[in-house]
Amino acid sequence: MITLEDVKKNQEVEELIVAGQRQLDILGYTEHAHRHIEIVSKRAGDILRTLGYDDNRVRLAEIAGYLHDIGNSVNREDHAHTGAILARSILKDMGMGIKDRTEIMMAIGNHDEASGTAVSDISAAIILADKSDAHRSRVSKTNMSLFDKHDRVNYAVTDAKLEINKEQKKIKLDLTIDTKVCPVLDYFEIFMDRTMMSKYAAKYLGLWFELIINDTNLL
Repeated sequence: MITLEDVKKNQEVEELIVAGQRQLDILGYTEHAHRHIEIVSKRAGDILRTLGYDDNRVRLAEIAGYLHDIGNSVNREDHAHTGAILARSILKDMGMGIKDRTEIMMAIGNHDEASGTAVSDISAAIILADKSDAHRSRVSKTNMSLFDKHDRVNYAVTDAKLEINKEQKKIKLDLTIDTKVCPVLDYFEIFMDRTMMSKYAAKYLGLWFELIINDTNLL
């Protein structure tokens, strides 16, 4: 059985992660490397574990979360699709069966809001985990005068918690935004598509999605 730790130790995976971030740094994007993928991997696994899914589904969600952005090593455009194909090839070489590989490929291929949607429990967990990772630690630029709107919004988020209430069938994204950096409205301008994608992913899992910003329920 291929585990998350096996994937983390794979040299090809590591090189793709590093190459993807190098390319995104040049293009001026926020961080999509080890910090981000570790968070997405853990959150995706935690979501399915909390909802009572079996250990195998949790394992696949964690692996999919860790690999979901390797397509950035090819090009930011369509990175979800190229990442899915790369992941399928790597996991095949590692000895993972076609059924599990297909689940991971499908989740990675559907995680981007431009072309994807929740099509399985694993893909829904990846979407919620990925889209909830807004935080100032994702901003690599140190000069605020060079921030674009994505940098500014991410830098304004000083705390982000994703919490599930299984009994109430709710999943809540609780953000703290420094309004001295940008107004709350800017968050919606940048993240509205991601928020709607998260809402649908939560619905797929039988949950209601709530968005809390600075202690105010906005969704």
